[in-house]
Order: sequence, then C-alpha cells, then structure tokens
Amino acid sequence: MTHLNESSESAPRDEYIHGHHESVLRSHTWRTVANSAAYLIPQLHTGAVLLDVGCGPGTITVDLARRLAPGRVVGLDASTEIVERAAGLAADEAVHNASFQVGDVYALDFADATFDIVHAHQVLQHLANPVAAMAEIRRVLRPGGVFAARDVDYGGVMIAPAIDGLIDWMRVYREVHYWNGGDPDAGRSLKTWARRAGFTDVTSSASVWCFAADAEREWWGNSWAVRVTESSFAAHAIESGVADLADLKRMAAAWREWVRDPDGWFGMPHGEILARA
Repeated sequence: MTHLNESSESAPRDEYIHGHHESVLRSHTWRTVANSAAYLIPQLHTGAVLLDVGCGPGTITVDLARRLAPGRVVGLDASTEIVERAAGLAADEAVHNASFQVGDVYALDFADATFDIVHAHQVLQHLANPVAAMAEIRRVLRPGGVFAARDVDYGGVMIAPAIDGLIDWMRVYREVHYWNGGDPDAGRSLKTWARRAGFTDVTSSASVWCFAADAEREWWGNSWAVRVTESSFAAHAIESGVADLADLKRMAAAWREWVRDPDGWFGMPHGEILARA
C-alpha cells in the first residue's frame, strides 16, 4: 500500500471499521473542540454556517454550535441511529442552532457555496475515495470558506510497554482498515488529498492524543478491550481472515494488562489541514 492510498481509492468496500457499538461511542462522546479540533478555533467566528461531516454522536458538533451561535451548524452522518442520538444531545443541551441529518459525503444534499466551514474529524481515513469526498466538500464551501480535517496516523502510534498482544492489535487494525478500503495512515496524506481535490491554499499541522494517567488508561484501554471482541472491528477482523476469535481475546487481555501497568503510555499522532476554497 502507498501512503497516498491510491489502491484503496478504487477499493470496492467503503465501510466504517468500528461500527457503532457502545464501546466505540464511549470514546467518541469524549471528543470536544478543545481536545479534537483546537487547530480550528482561530477560524471560528460567531454567525458562521458550518457543516460537520461524519458528526457521530454530536459532541464536537454541539460544541461548535455553541461557539458559532447564532450561526447555523449542520451535523451529517451515514447512520440514522447516530443522527438521532446527536439530535437528542443537542436538545438535552438546549443548543438550538444545531441540526442533524443523514447524508452521503460523496453526494452532499446542499447547494453550491452553502457553508463558511466544513469540518471532518476522523472521517477521511475510513473512505475508499477521500479525494472525491474532498471535491464534493469544496463544492459546498463558499468562496474563501475553510475545510478543516483531522485524522489519526496509525503509522506513528506509540505504545509502551510493547506488549505482544498490542503489537498484534496494531498489525491487525491496520490490515482490517485497508481491507475496509480506508487508510490507517491518513493523517500524513490530508494535504496531498486536498490538493488533488482542487484546494490550492492548504495549511498543515499536527497534534497528539496521549493516554497515560491512571484514569486515561482505564478509559481508553478498557474501551478497546471491549471493542476488540464485540464491535464491528472484531467482525471485520474475522471476516477478512486477519484474525480469529482467540487472537482477538488475546488482544483484549493485552489491553487490560496495559491498563493495569502504571508505566502504560499511548500516543496517537494526528494530521490536520485547513484548506481554503
């Protein structure tokens, strides 16, 4: 595989590797603008109209809506169940300038030049054709509008201690990600993909998630200990032939071992871009 994901751009599969198991949503609902989109904060201004592509359970979307009020924010996701959950969060939080709808990033149901900002967090890594998605995003941006994207780069993930089961997890995760048509190293390719999609003004940055404190290890590691055997990731690993159930159980045990180790440390680097229409 190339880092530019040229092979996966024509892959027949285009599936979300994790699915929407509760263990997955548990990690997604932790996300806020501060911990997942800090690079975008200088671009946010009251009254802006924003589209949040792949919004998931809506925690970032609702946070963005608070910051942009009275501007309008639309959260878009492929899952009806997740859209309903996100809309419920906005209602519970009394955030009235955010709405949510089911949609397809390859065929956005919006007129040209509709949005000041389009945001995509951890989305492009899962797409079989990220360049086509970016081109469609560029279509709905107003002149001078900003496309903000942030994706992890699993090629740079750092794990300590180097427990065998976690090394196996990393290998299996990458292979399943490619099998699904995505690119686990998407963070490093965002700039290239944006330029291919027609953006000419692209600014790049990077940031890291780090899970090391006792509470962080417990939350992150136990989430993955469940996810590795019960989420769609497990089904995809078995279906693709990359791992069997016994392998996945060993990985789950390794995650729990990592949680218990006071020296446990996990770093996830992310690539980020701000691309102007």
